Amino acid sequence: MLPAALALSGCVATPQPGVTNANTPSQVMPAQASATSAPLETTQASNKAPVYWIGRSNEDTFLYREFRDVPEQDNPVTRALRVMMSQKPLDPDFFTPWQNPKKLATSISGKNVITVDMSADAFNSNVDPAMAERAVQQLVYTATAAAASAGLIDAGQQIQVVVLVDGHTDYVAFNHVRLGAPTARSAGMVAPVWIIDPQEGTSVDDGAVKISGRSTDPGGELRWEILRIDGSITTSYLNGTVTASAGTGEAGAFSLSVNLGPGNYEVRVSQLEEANPAEDLNVDTRGFTVK
Repeated sequence: MLPAALALSGCVATPQPGVTNANTPSQVMPAQASATSAPLETTQASNKAPVYWIGRSNEDTFLYREFRDVPEQDNPVTRALRVMMSQKPLDPDFFTPWQNPKKLATSISGKNVITVDMSADAFNSNVDPAMAERAVQQLVYTATAAAASAGLIDAGQQIQVVVLVDGHTDYVAFNHVRLGAPTARSAGMVAPVWIIDPQEGTSVDDGAVKISGRSTDPGGELRWEILRIDGSITTSYLNGTVTASAGTGEAGAFSLSVNLGPGNYEVRVSQLEEANPAEDLNVDTRGFTVK
């Protein structure tokens, strides 16, 4: 564990061409995808850690969350980040550019600032500037989610993350993003639609299967479809629409229940575009098995 009050080292560096700061990402998401940011996770008793991954939807790239089993050693934030940097996502549509660092430690100050200190080998991936900014936000989302779900921070205040590399500020992550400044979640980085439950590859009991998720368009209409998979044959099984909630507490949340017998299925959820209702916009998919 790092000291709770950590003095940041380093000095202000001369700006480099093409280098952005972690707290001011240059990438702007399309208007329909930037209605809201993902709400901060709530405290939970489960030992599963919220971990964010990068995934593609249509022509854009966003952050998606999975809940993962984590070992008991280390604190909740370190555990979640270690999964993000060392393991593969459950969903094959997701990926991570991070590498497993030799050194990783985290601490939280009384001002809701999470400090992450890691070794430079975490950045041994060749990515473009846009992907580098998403990777930094992937870390920010995962660290804040883990702290919030473990009840370690005051969710009523803004949460920021300071990233150090070998104890120093001003490291340029992936040769594109300068670290060290307190950085909050950037609205628009999170997926416009993401299915929370069931998770990829899980098994559920036959009968009423609940499907839930979130959209960044509160009050917007979503299209859903259940595909049944029999070997190499995929057929449309059920479909319909559902409206994302517009309430302040669970803005953008959606859920539906379908009756399914034993078999392999895939659920697809997408936003509807008024100008082109036939097009599936910002699709998310999950494969699961009914026992």
